[in-house]
Amino acid sequence: MYTTFYNLREEPFRLTSDPRFFHLSEPHAAALASLIEAVMRRKGFVLMTGPIGTGKTTVVHTALQILSERATTSHPISSAFILNPTLSREEFLETILTEFEIPCTGTSKPARLSALQQMLLDTQRRGGTSLLLVDEAHLLSPELLEEIRLLSNADTYQEKLLQIVLCGQPELLGVLRKPEMRALRQRVASSCLLRPLNLAEARAYVAERLRSAGFRGAASLFPTQVLQEIVRLTEGVPRLINLLCDACLTNGYKARRPVIDLLTVEEAASELGLHEAQIEQANEGNGVGSAGITGGTEVVRDDEIGSALDRLVQAMKKRSAFVRVADAIRPDMSIKKQVAVAVNAMQEKDPVGNKIIESAVDVLVQAMKLHRTSSMEL
Repeated sequence: MYTTFYNLREEPFRLTSDPRFFHLSEPHAAALASLIEAVMRRKGFVLMTGPIGTGKTTVVHTALQILSERATTSHPISSAFILNPTLSREEFLETILTEFEIPCTGTSKPARLSALQQMLLDTQRRGGTSLLLVDEAHLLSPELLEEIRLLSNADTYQEKLLQIVLCGQPELLGVLRKPEMRALRQRVASSCLLRPLNLAEARAYVAERLRSAGFRGAASLFPTQVLQEIVRLTEGVPRLINLLCDACLTNGYKARRPVIDLLTVEEAASELGLHEAQIEQANEGNGVGSAGITGGTEVVRDDEIGSALDRLVQAMKKRSAFVRVADAIRPDMSIKKQVAVAVNAMQEKDPVGNKIIESAVDVLVQAMKLHRTSSMEL
């Protein structure tokens, strides 16, 4: 509705995990680097937490795409992505086999576990990685957390066969601190915490999404004063920033305002019900920290890794903008299937972009290897 008026190619603030709009702010870059390195190094258990709307699922999607890019060379990846973990033990195991596309004629638990173990071993022998991603992990029951702990026992003498990523709200940290979760807590090899954006990060975030949507104006559609008010109202939560900015552009178009002003923000915020009381209620309990999960927890942040990761993400975004794959993706596809179809389609249509991305992946892997060597020397 407002795209033509603001010289945009498409809407910039949609609430989807489109990799073309992924912005590497400091907390997201650190979380993405931690997740990718943990999986590449087969560290076993990874934990990512953050308040509602801070971009956890987007980080997971981006990590899965990067790992899928790497898988096209000599490191195949088998993944299972569980979006709704409110399941029984039997349903959880059945879902894992379905996601991994493991054929199993038996319906007993021993038969299913045996089929899973065989797939993990076969993947490892091919030089590949098996990855289990659980979104909304704060909803996991104690019984399912114990089941996941038992699954993490699968390993060889050299490495873990199954890489597990638990992604959830900060309440998950409180669950893991319970005495009965000690065995699981000690297995967390890497942990990262997403936080809301500060003003500088929000400014870059909004500018990046506008640029990805085709905006090429000399001056921002959201002046500094306006951005300050947006950050205040949303407390820097990316999802709320998207909602408010989209509403501002809609109202600005209706009022024929070429630049968003404070009056437009006030109108949009009122429509969305964004005021301090609601924000405080929505973020109640979000101040839980990540400390105390395990003494061995490691958060990866290195300038070389950050630079390599930024080059890789920018190359992926450039190729995504050049090659549109929306027609190849169906709504009934799983997340991992959508990623696989998108990556394959883009690789077929843009061989030059593939070479750039392959090079960027190699640089990232080397940076992570250097980071590992440096850490070991310390």
